Amino acid sequence: MSRLINSKPWSSDLESSLSILSPSLSQTTVLQTLKLITSPSKAFQFFKWVQQMGFSHHDQSYFMMLEILGRSRHLNVARNFLFSIEKNSNGLVKLEDRFFNSLIRNYGRAGLFQESVKLFTTMKSLGVSPSVISFNSLFSILLKRGRTNMAKNVYDEMLSTYGVTPDTFTFNILIRGFCMNSMVDEGFRFFKDMSQFKCEPDVITYNTLVDGLCRAGKVDIARNVVKGMSNKSPALNPNVVTYTTLIRGYCMKQKIDEALLVLKEMTSRGLKPNRITYNTLLKGLCEAQKLDDIEEILEATMRSGEFIPDTCTFNTLVHEHCKAGNLDEALKVFGKMSELQVPQDSATYSVLIRTFCQRGDYDRAEELFDELSKKEILLGDAGCRPLVAAYNPMFEYLCRNGKTKKAEGVFRQLMKRGTQDPPSYKILIMGHCREGTFKAGYELLVLMLRRDFVPDVEIYESLINGLLQKDKPLLAKLTIEKMLKSSHIPRTSIFHAILAELIEKGCARDSASFVTLMLEREIRQNITLSTDLIMLLFSSGLGDKAFELVKLLYENEYTVKMEDLVGFLCRKNKLLEACKLLQFSLRKHQNVDIELFNTVLIGLSKIKKVKEAFGLFYELVEKGAHQQLACIEDLKSALEVAGRSTEAEFVSKRMPG
Repeated sequence: MSRLINSKPWSSDLESSLSILSPSLSQTTVLQTLKLITSPSKAFQFFKWVQQMGFSHHDQSYFMMLEILGRSRHLNVARNFLFSIEKNSNGLVKLEDRFFNSLIRNYGRAGLFQESVKLFTTMKSLGVSPSVISFNSLFSILLKRGRTNMAKNVYDEMLSTYGVTPDTFTFNILIRGFCMNSMVDEGFRFFKDMSQFKCEPDVITYNTLVDGLCRAGKVDIARNVVKGMSNKSPALNPNVVTYTTLIRGYCMKQKIDEALLVLKEMTSRGLKPNRITYNTLLKGLCEAQKLDDIEEILEATMRSGEFIPDTCTFNTLVHEHCKAGNLDEALKVFGKMSELQVPQDSATYSVLIRTFCQRGDYDRAEELFDELSKKEILLGDAGCRPLVAAYNPMFEYLCRNGKTKKAEGVFRQLMKRGTQDPPSYKILIMGHCREGTFKAGYELLVLMLRRDFVPDVEIYESLINGLLQKDKPLLAKLTIEKMLKSSHIPRTSIFHAILAELIEKGCARDSASFVTLMLEREIRQNITLSTDLIMLLFSSGLGDKAFELVKLLYENEYTVKMEDLVGFLCRKNKLLEACKLLQFSLRKHQNVDIELFNTVLIGLSKIKKVKEAFGLFYELVEKGAHQQLACIEDLKSALEVAGRSTEAEFVSKRMPG
């Protein structure tokens, strides 16, 4: 079944063939087929199809489908799928913490820190109690993003609110996370807490501590910790990772002789150095400029077959040659990799590209960049995790020379690997602004915010101005709203420019909501724009919204051009609205030409809206402003015709003479 699905596009013919192949579907058949389908979208179609065929999915198949969608970065689909499980299974499959854990982990892998935290919060709000695995997943994500305070708060919540007991994995994650964030003392505190929860430190725990100490430059203390491992328990013997970590620590301090002594101690204990051990030592020797030792070690190990140089080995040599300015030697090593069929990874290309950029040889750098993009090396899991910042010099060159789209292609490959770098976003967004592709720039801004990075004022203002030039005020409005959420205060002129364009485009509701936002943020209003907006609202049949906004403007001590508005409404034969506005102007003590009152009163009388006309006249009398009216006789006659003798008499008594 899976071979058939993998070889053909999904269609009704394919479904017929599948029906013939497997007239009855078992849980095992469905699970095995899902595992073997190579395309996540086809797997999802198969999942839905078997359900239509009468198969009842169990928790295992739901979980597997969620994992497939999450791992393939179909995260929005995965999220919708998660929240549809109970409904689609008719309540037979209940949401458990493991479903949430799966998506939390995959959000973390994609670098979507905020989404992971939101999902964890949603999980709790739905009454699904997080397990120790849930907390472990979240700790890992938080600490990778340096959110140490948040991790401490979640740890306290785990103990006090949920009563979840941490396990050895929990402590290993916490110790590693705090050590990686240069908080070794805090890592030690968690190490001491382990006995309180009857968690025995394992080799991974000790290796994590040793790594943290070495990163902090406390290599001698780390060595003492290694010596103390065996005293703690006979089963706790240092392994290859332990010694390799110590070697790296000494190499970082350029104590190569000490590193070689650790290597000797390691082999004397019957432990064989692995490729990481040798690559770590070779890197240290490179940095210490001990090239003769490098050649000696490489020859000896290759001769004995103990170590075969790999991508990391060659990358170390390429990097060292580039650093020393020996670009020709670096290119020879690069060529040797192809000759020996050693895979080139992100680090191989990035150091060469960066070096060519530093030399101003952008043509050669671009050739390598194109090769990197075409081979999709960044998308592969092999090799080291790529660093976005390493490509910034190339991004800058391309974005300055009208090739932002090319730069973004590689940048998006990097994003798929979950690597992040705020300056790269700015380089690309500003490149789009220079090239006039502002919508593409806005899309990158959204991605930047989703990854919890804060764009600066220059990014926002460049996008807003560009979007307005391109006649896209709605996107400009969304951009300034995001700018406010980023705690930036835009210039008042930017607000006015967006509002003017929204009104010009006839975006009545959006303009009104934008003015409401401006008032909430205490942004100064422009009387002409306010007046134009009220006219637009009336023209769009949004009279209630127009009156609501007029009231809001006056409450905030702003005004509109009342005479212009009333005149506009009279021309549009919206006399009832004009009447209501005139009454409002009287209550707000705003001067309006008496001729407008005459026009509205006569108009209302003609269309037999005498009740409203009398109401307006009465308010004029209350304000003592009725004496100059030329329409009193017309109003009295209209009231008499309508049988409103009391009101007619009231008007008659106030007629001149």
